[in-house]
Order: sequence, then structure tokens, then C-alpha cells
Amino acid sequence: MSSIRVKDAAGLLGVSDDTVRRWIDSGALTAGKDESGRKVIDGEVLAEFARAHASPPPDPLGTSSSARNRFVGLVTKVTEDKVMAEVQMQCGPFTVVSLMSSASARELGLAPGKVAVAMVKATTVVVETPDTHHHGGSS
Repeated sequence: MSSIRVKDAAGLLGVSDDTVRRWIDSGALTAGKDESGRKVIDGEVLAEFARAHASPPPDPLGTSSSARNRFVGLVTKVTEDKVMAEVQMQCGPFTVVSLMSSASARELGLAPGKVAVAMVKATTVVVETPDTHHHGGSS
């Protein structure tokens, strides 16, 4: 299984290197050492941690950055039957879910702990606001 360096784990989870080191030092996250003596985290361990500690995405109305259509992340869960697979990824603070054929998921080697890139292509984007239930006009 893949070993992920602290710097890379921080990028995948959308936190600082120091935050990841604090999680390791506090025992919240288990790490080992690679051949060079650097701290590394097993991909499956990191995936489980990401699932357990995922925070909801920040309110898009409160941020000035725009989301791009490529999200680098860590596969946290793969649920598949004979035909279809649901792949969950943690991409920084965002959880991205993809439905694909089970054959494609196997071909890509998707499993918890695998680093992958989710590319979002949409023909329809529905936009809602917190006050969507007010359908315009005044009362």
C-alpha cells in the first residue's frame, strides 16, 4: 500500500504540514518512517482518518476563490457491485463522489489510500442559495 509523506498528506487534506505533525505527535494519526527516516503515513490509515475528520466545505458565498474542475485527492472509500462503483475522495476540505463502472474502478486501481485526480465535467449546474424557498417577488 502507498506511503504518503507529511507534506503530501497535508496537501491532500487541505491543512498545514504542522497540523499533520501535531496529529501524529498527539497520536491521532499513526505514522511510520520511510527508508530515508522521513515520517510517512500509510495511505489506508490516512484515508480512514480523512473519512473520520472530514469537515464540511466552507460556504462558497464567504470565499473569494473559485473552484477549478480538477481536484487532487485521496480515495477514502470504494463501494462496488458487479456493474457500478461509487468512489469517494477527500480533496482538501471537499468530499468528491464519482459513479463509474466497476471495471473502470478496478482498471484505475482505485482503493482507499490511492491518490487520484477527480475531474469534474458537468452539462448542468444547479445553483441554490440559503433562501431558495423564497421564489422572488414580495409578499
